[in-house]
Amino acid sequence: MLPTVARVLDLDVMRRGLPQVVAGAGALERPVRWVHVSELPDVAGVLRGGELVLSTGIALPEDRDGLARYVRELAEVGVAGLVIEFGRRYFDSLPRALVAAAERHGLPLVVLRRELKFVAVTEAVHALVVNAQLEQLRVSEAVHQVFNELATEGAEPAEVVRQVARMAGAPVVLENLAHQVLAHDPAGRGEQELLENWEHRSRGVHPPGRTGHDPRSGWLVTTVGARGQDWGRLVLVDEPVPLPPDVPHPHAMLLERGAATLALNRLVVRDRESLERQTHRTLLSGILTHSLTVSEVALRAQALGVPLEGRRLVGVVLRRREGPLPAALEAQARLRDFTELAATAIRNARLSALVGALDDEGVGLLVALGSQQDEHASLESFAAALRRLSAEAGRDGSADGPVIAVGSSVGSVRDARRTLLEATQVADAALHDAPGGRAAYYRLPDVRLRGLLHLLRDDERLQTYVERELGPLLAYDAEHGGQLVQMLRIYLEQGRNKSAAADAAHLSRPSFYDRLHKVERILGVDLDQVESCLSLHVALLALDAVRR
Repeated sequence: MLPTVARVLDLDVMRRGLPQVVAGAGALERPVRWVHVSELPDVAGVLRGGELVLSTGIALPEDRDGLARYVRELAEVGVAGLVIEFGRRYFDSLPRALVAAAERHGLPLVVLRRELKFVAVTEAVHALVVNAQLEQLRVSEAVHQVFNELATEGAEPAEVVRQVARMAGAPVVLENLAHQVLAHDPAGRGEQELLENWEHRSRGVHPPGRTGHDPRSGWLVTTVGARGQDWGRLVLVDEPVPLPPDVPHPHAMLLERGAATLALNRLVVRDRESLERQTHRTLLSGILTHSLTVSEVALRAQALGVPLEGRRLVGVVLRRREGPLPAALEAQARLRDFTELAATAIRNARLSALVGALDDEGVGLLVALGSQQDEHASLESFAAALRRLSAEAGRDGSADGPVIAVGSSVGSVRDARRTLLEATQVADAALHDAPGGRAAYYRLPDVRLRGLLHLLRDDERLQTYVERELGPLLAYDAEHGGQLVQMLRIYLEQGRNKSAAADAAHLSRPSFYDRLHKVERILGVDLDQVESCLSLHVALLALDAVRR
């Protein structure tokens, strides 16, 4: 860490000059990148920020405006502080205009009541700076070694976040693009304080660039992603610290290294499932992503003892009624067990199927039915076996067991992707349906717009759409504690009937109309246009799906 102004003033060589802070005392923790000795009144033009300027004041302007301009230019360039020695120009006090300007701009202004050799000050401070730079090199080497090991071992996100928090000594949060917490480490502080109202707070912090420091909140934020696909942010929640321009945050390198490790590990297969399940999952993924040709899928499935050609294929997706699994921690183990349970149910029902995890929350199956097997009877047999096994193992929080969603049957491997995608849509729609009173499984009629949006909730494109349509309004509510998003929701749910919406919002019509006008100004839309309202309504439904 670079020395601060306060640390420099505490050096023996500085104390011999009897330093006294006369302005900007609240900014003494600014880091000092270098010491610059100058008598020029326009010295700001040759500075980069972070310098401690030493001067006798002999050439400073005499008029009030000139002194104010001198201080303003130093503050704008981001100098750490200004030290003026008595004895050449000033003897007992500094001009009031100079002190007032420094206080107004928050620039530490220090007087030396005894003459010093400036060269001794520069040598002492530069020695501290060089030592700090050497320490940064040592820290960089340690960070490089730690995160290389984490990347090589395929560490879970929680372990990467824990290491970043430990090395920074501050809380760290990994969030997705919808500002939802995926993993966190409070670094010994209160967990509730860290996570409370997280989305609301996080939306208000958007520093420029892939890695940036927000001086208002003190947060250091870096984007997480690889291969041009960003999927989250890594946030260091620190106290506000003033940083001069061009001076990087001391933990920027650490945070970026942690983000790179997270992005790399997401590209690596880390789950500990059986080789059979891995192979099944690879085939299912190949079908959904078109990464395998039809012939490759058929050939590999045949080698696994699951013939697909000449069979009727039915996509099935299983979800737990208890909702999404815990973020990346116990999720892998629980999903593995759930997958094995589904494979056991397939065997008990005497069916042939590819069985593997589709994502972090559910299991996919591609059931291959022979010409003599009745589709409905076979699926009911599987559903009964799965619910029985789930009840025996106590793996689902609902007495009705997990959601079983089924796509339309197809007659070739080429169409297998369609039945799997259809089953996924059905599963995400049915997950929010009340259990009980249903058949053994769900099919397409249960899927509507909400189900489709829920299916896409983890897609960065949908999250980007929500941010584009509603981001300014969400940010306004977060900053001002308003409820404009809720007002917009009520207006759209009431079929754009302003009178009915005002009643539903329990507001007078003028007050409600005023809020709608404010929504229009913030979003730059016309709420009288049907297409604009349709787009916003879809964005609100998508926001619900993302938050869910």
